[in-house]
Amino acid sequence: MATAALLVFVDVRKELPATLVLRPFNTDTLAVMAYQLARDERLGEAALPALALVAVGLIPVVMLSRTLRTAQPAER
Repeated sequence: MATAALLVFVDVRKELPATLVLRPFNTDTLAVMAYQLARDERLGEAALPALALVAVGLIPVVMLSRTLRTAQPAER
C-alpha cells in the first residue's frame, strides 16, 4: 500500500494541465509558477521552482528504492 501511495503521489504531483484547470482563482502552485515563468521566457527565474519540483518528486522515489532494496533477500 505504501508503494502504491508513493507512486500515486509522484504521478499526481506532476499533473500540470489538471492543476491549471482546477485551481482556484489567484492561487498558484509551484508547478503553475514554474510554467508561467517559463512561458514568459523568464527561464532563470523558472529554474528554482522547477528544481524544487524535481527535488520533491525525487524524495519518494529514493524512499521507494531503499524500501524495495531492503525488502529483497541478499544474494550471495
